[in-house]
Amino acid sequence: MKISVIGCGYLGAVHASAMAELGHEVVGIDVDEEKIGQLRAGKAPFFEPGLTEVLSSALASGRLTFTTDIAHAAGAQVHFVAVGTPQARDSQAADLSYVDAAVTSLLPHLGAGDLVVGKSTVPVGTAARLAGVVAEHAPDAMLAWNPEFLREGFAVRDTIDPDRLVYGVADDRATAMLDEVYAQTISNGTPRVVTDYATAELVKVAANAFLATKISFINAMAEIAEVTGADVTQLADAIGHDTRIGRRFLNAGVGFGGGCLPKDIRAFVARAEELGRGESVAFLKEVDAINMRRRDRVADLAIEALGGSPFGHKVAVLGVTFKPHSDDVRDSPALDVAVRLKGLGADVVVTDPEGLDNARGRHPQLLYTEMTEEALRFADLAVLVTEWPEYTALDPKAVAGLMRTPRIIDARNVLDPAAWREAGFAYSGLGRN
Repeated sequence: MKISVIGCGYLGAVHASAMAELGHEVVGIDVDEEKIGQLRAGKAPFFEPGLTEVLSSALASGRLTFTTDIAHAAGAQVHFVAVGTPQARDSQAADLSYVDAAVTSLLPHLGAGDLVVGKSTVPVGTAARLAGVVAEHAPDAMLAWNPEFLREGFAVRDTIDPDRLVYGVADDRATAMLDEVYAQTISNGTPRVVTDYATAELVKVAANAFLATKISFINAMAEIAEVTGADVTQLADAIGHDTRIGRRFLNAGVGFGGGCLPKDIRAFVARAEELGRGESVAFLKEVDAINMRRRDRVADLAIEALGGSPFGHKVAVLGVTFKPHSDDVRDSPALDVAVRLKGLGADVVVTDPEGLDNARGRHPQLLYTEMTEEALRFADLAVLVTEWPEYTALDPKAVAGLMRTPRIIDARNVLDPAAWREAGFAYSGLGRN
């Protein structure tokens, strides 16, 4: 099929490349000339494992092109809208201006029988509204909502081989066209849920809300563990054996961040309140509050470890991205902790395998280094805040030989406390006795 993808940020660039890799003829469209120039040259504008390889392969095949001209969408049968929905500046609601602008710019180029497919995460009710806009300007065109479920660090795999496909449709023709788009995926046995617009929109935000709740639940248990002497990691192991609960994402630590989970749950609450059902998801406000408290706790542990004041002490912050295998520092707990400690007078040195450029652009007041050893050398405290494999595999004896004072805060509970204490470290985790 011939496909257009409107918006070539994280979601759009991955989706366009993956669709071309699956055999479709794809044009990626974005207003950012610099971004389009990078993509044309086979360079991903952000770090995502596997994307450069898929992007280069798709470009070499001739099935993938990029442009800033929306007119090149004409002739495509399916048009994916994959622009961002950030948190609005003046509220916790989602900013839909990019989605609205993308659909509006696409309208003059729609042909009879074309399908507009929303991929962006939007408040429930958006698809029905946009379906009316499309019908008014292009009566023979259709709209569907096909939410994405990408995990940063696994986005290429999650696009080519997702764990489910969800179609929000109002016309059987739309279902048939999406089946053709995802024919290879469906043939591999991927489950497919065909539903209405509202349900498709709710699937994504409900999934994110559930995940955020699970993470904040175990962090709430960590708060209790810290005042009772219990070990939250062993607690998670024990309750994780219950098949109704499961062990995945039941890891206490500094909490979640990134460009999706925090803003999506806030937008969900805002939309529920608009619908007069704010009480139904009021618990998500506490989920958000628990998550933010974990950053406070890590900063407090650092202050305690440094004798009550970080002023003048060198602190090595290991990791700046919100999760490993990404360069994303949006709403990153790691970057937040580093900035807080700097504000308290510490000499903060940050290291990260992929996120330094993005972090430096947001917080140039911090010191950055690509070398883990340099960050740790003569440090009075190390804070492991992003669980990159190179940090979880550190040799505690070697690290002790670099630091001025062997102290470490394991803000992801990924290290072996006994091994680090045996090497002479004052070790602190979150909710661990």
